[in-house]
Amino acid sequence: MKTTFTLLLTLLAVFSTMKAKAQTSNNSVTSATLDWKSTRTGELKYLLYLPPDYSKSSKKKWPLMLFLHGAGERGKDVNRAAIHGPMSLVKQGTNFPFIIVAPQCPAGELWDNEPLLQLLDRIESDYTVDKNRIYLTGLSMGGYGTWKLGLSHPDKFAAITPICGGASMIDVILGTWDKKKELEKLPVWAFHGAKDDVVPLIESERVVNSLKKAGVKNIKLTVYPEAKHDSWKEAYADPKFYEWLLKQSR
Repeated sequence: MKTTFTLLLTLLAVFSTMKAKAQTSNNSVTSATLDWKSTRTGELKYLLYLPPDYSKSSKKKWPLMLFLHGAGERGKDVNRAAIHGPMSLVKQGTNFPFIIVAPQCPAGELWDNEPLLQLLDRIESDYTVDKNRIYLTGLSMGGYGTWKLGLSHPDKFAAITPICGGASMIDVILGTWDKKKELEKLPVWAFHGAKDDVVPLIESERVVNSLKKAGVKNIKLTVYPEAKHDSWKEAYADPKFYEWLLKQSR
């Protein structure tokens, strides 16, 4: 008992000494500034589709779709961007009433907002694009890229349609804080397969539910009961998908 009491007294003495030193210390918190620089360059290959009756000499402005492929299509062969999705349908003979740009993500990388925005700037500059009708869509890794870019720049798009993807919750939280007014106006239609064993359905559900709670009203999630990870097949093959998309305008 005496040993315990002695130990307590010793600890109290140590803490009292530490407190006294802290009160009389000349140490203080200081602030400083670091001027940092970053130079980033890279190459982004892309496929471009123009409608059959597109004419740059015409005054008509065309809607534009930015399509982001999945992880399996990354690399140096840009034609891989047409393996799935709208560009695949174009290869099969489908004509769409809008411009499509399908970039290819480099091998080993994820979709990055900065080069995608620069790509959109180039297409808008070089072609007669209706800037109030720019649509963003993507599948799997491209679904994640769609959420990421759409949440960061909701004012850029007339609608976004992420398929079998998800989003980092910090992107969702910051998007609803920093871009709340723009996000509330952004039409969103997400798609997912109920039996997806690559990207679980919950990935789409939690983003959609979070945005609904944040005040996004024009948002919906279509779940295909029997679809696995390839839910994009049903989504992109549905005429209602394009009918809904083309009705959206900023």
